[in-house]
Amino acid sequence: MSSLFSQEWMIEFGTAWNGEPDLANALAKINFNSAIGYGYPDEDAPRGFINVENGVVTMAGAYGGQELNWDLRASAADWEKWCSKGIGMMALGVAYTRCKLKFQVGDYGAMVKNPAMAGPFIKSFTVMGRVARS
Repeated sequence: MSSLFSQEWMIEFGTAWNGEPDLANALAKINFNSAIGYGYPDEDAPRGFINVENGVVTMAGAYGGQELNWDLRASAADWEKWCSKGIGMMALGVAYTRCKLKFQVGDYGAMVKNPAMAGPFIKSFTVMGRVARS
C-alpha cells in the first residue's frame, strides 16, 4: 500500500483511471487533455500529478513542477472520506461552497456546467477509492 498522492499511489491511480470506461472513454469522447495536481490546502504545491491526453492518463507520479490545468486541494480527512465513500454532485457542490475542495487552478463552474466533464470528475473519486493506501 502507498500513501495518498505518493509516486506509487499516483501510478496506481493512473492505471485504475485508464481501466475505468466511465472515466477514460467518456473523457476521450470530448478530447479531454489536462495536467491535474492533487494535494492539501496548507502546502505550497500539490503532491501528486497526472497528465491526461484524450481521456487517458499518459503520465502519473509525484508532482515535479509541471504546469497544471487543474490543482485540487482538500484536507487529508476529506480526501479519505471521498476515497472511501465517493462523492455525488450535491456533495461536490457543498464541498466546493464550504471550501473543503479547493480548485487552486481550474474552473469549477465551467466543469460542473458541462455534464461531459462533471460525470467523469465525480467518477474519478470512485476510482481513487480503488487504489490501496496506507
